Amino acid sequence: MKKYIIYSGILAVGLLLGWFLFGGLSPTETEHNHDTVAETNKMWTCSMHPQIMQPEAGDCPICGMDLIPAASSAEGLLADQFKLTENAMALANIRTSIVGDAKAEDNTIKLSGKIVENEEANAVQVSYFSGRLERLYVNFTGEKVSKGQLLATIYSPELYAAQQELITASSLKASQPALYKAVRNKLKLWKLSESQINKIEETGKVKENFPVYATVSGTVTEKLVEQGDYIKQGQPLLKIANLNTVWANFDVYENQIHLFKKGQAIAITTNTNTNAVFKGKVDFIDPILDTKTRTVKLRVVLNNRDGVLKPGLFVEGKIKGITNSKEDVVLIPTSAVLWTGERSVVYIKTNPNEPVFEMRAIVLGNQIGDNYAVFEGLNNGDEIVTNGTFTVDAAAQLQGKKSMMNTKDGKVMTGHEGHLGMEEALNTDVNNAIINERMEVSKDFQNQLKMVFNDYVKLKDALVKDDSNNGIVESKRLLVNLSKVDMKLLKDSKSHNHWMLLEKELKIAATSISKTSKIARQRAAFKSLSSNLTNAIEVFGINEKVYHQFCPMADNNNGAYWLSKEENVINPYFGDAMLTCGEVKQVIE
Repeated sequence: MKKYIIYSGILAVGLLLGWFLFGGLSPTETEHNHDTVAETNKMWTCSMHPQIMQPEAGDCPICGMDLIPAASSAEGLLADQFKLTENAMALANIRTSIVGDAKAEDNTIKLSGKIVENEEANAVQVSYFSGRLERLYVNFTGEKVSKGQLLATIYSPELYAAQQELITASSLKASQPALYKAVRNKLKLWKLSESQINKIEETGKVKENFPVYATVSGTVTEKLVEQGDYIKQGQPLLKIANLNTVWANFDVYENQIHLFKKGQAIAITTNTNTNAVFKGKVDFIDPILDTKTRTVKLRVVLNNRDGVLKPGLFVEGKIKGITNSKEDVVLIPTSAVLWTGERSVVYIKTNPNEPVFEMRAIVLGNQIGDNYAVFEGLNNGDEIVTNGTFTVDAAAQLQGKKSMMNTKDGKVMTGHEGHLGMEEALNTDVNNAIINERMEVSKDFQNQLKMVFNDYVKLKDALVKDDSNNGIVESKRLLVNLSKVDMKLLKDSKSHNHWMLLEKELKIAATSISKTSKIARQRAAFKSLSSNLTNAIEVFGINEKVYHQFCPMADNNNGAYWLSKEENVINPYFGDAMLTCGEVKQVIE
């Protein structure tokens, strides 16, 4: 009996002690325990690579940085909406504006174009008889010639025989006047003058080498033969252009064609002298649409007697007083548009009190000053991103929301021709979009990176000229200088890891270019090369101003960026077809 009493006492004491320890916990303490359990379920991410999500703390598998707690997903957001932190907004300098605040100045529309020769004033100097070109007196293209100037001398067996016929026929002209007249007419068909024919007849001497005189005045734009060549009757010798007048050809997109008509006044400026304004009128609008560029040519004839306007010079034209036929046209700043062209993208702020965004497809009209007219997709009063649009798009992509690269059912378009994986696509395209703060590095490292950039510019110039062979040469030179960049010059692990990632991608892209002679494949790899080199220059700097430029029609209308030392846009993705397509999106100081 005593043993049972002792056991019962121990049980009672245990229950009482348990009540004191656990039964008296407050609701706050209970919640704290739940929070502790929830804390163990927190996801961890990398500040440099937000696509990394892991269930526990550790190192980033890409750059090795310590992972940080991932922000909890915002509640109450629609499927395609996403939220940015205030810190991210400030770091990336993301700004928004209310649609309707933009004002069009004088309804001025801007056009990009190029000076070309006036085809109506061009001439081709031909040979009117066959023979050997004994002497060519024009030494180089660009040389000016005057009408009647001696251009060349030709030895022609046919002309030699015809002169002998004339001498013989002249002695028989009294008895055979028809024969005499026929021989003279034969020489006239070969463009011999009356005085030349009379001189042959009077002297009775055959001229061996006959001169060729210029039939027009102008500038030699092309030499088609060389001294010593054998030429045929009617064969072109020289191309001569009269540059007293020139044409300014402008590209007009198909959705702008209805805004222009013959006779409109246009003011034209050049990059060589922005203060000089050349006045002209629309002389011709091409009735045929270029199906590749979706543009038509608009032509202006300009007086060029002082020779200031050189063929090949890029120009900008401004036509004032153009208004759209639609009432209440919505205007937005050009900086808000991610893809230019008829089908374009902006990011709209869906909540006025929180940084919640969503991609919106719009239809653009013409550019009026520094604004675009919007036909569909926006209304006055909407709030859109006007600075840092590309960065916002990168954030949307990283969060799996609808973006430029994530367009259908959440499926991400991965890289060039579908050959890049998800991680490579993020490393190449998205990393370029994220604004990185400049790291402090030595000038020696910057100078080594500048050598790589200089090789990149030469590679870009090769692609501009459709020169795939030179593209191979320059990409190999770039790889050599890339291998000379010394990572030991970087001071900390963060910059060291960042450069290792970029160097890998730069090598992949440059090697791809060096191993193919197909210009299309070179340009596809050049897009990736440009993206990663932009990232490197933004982060490390090269002590030089660099222009970050964009063409919406490159890469099958997906758009592509490139870097340039000059503000003037010369597109490397199309060659001569669309040299001026694009605009400066960013200046990297």
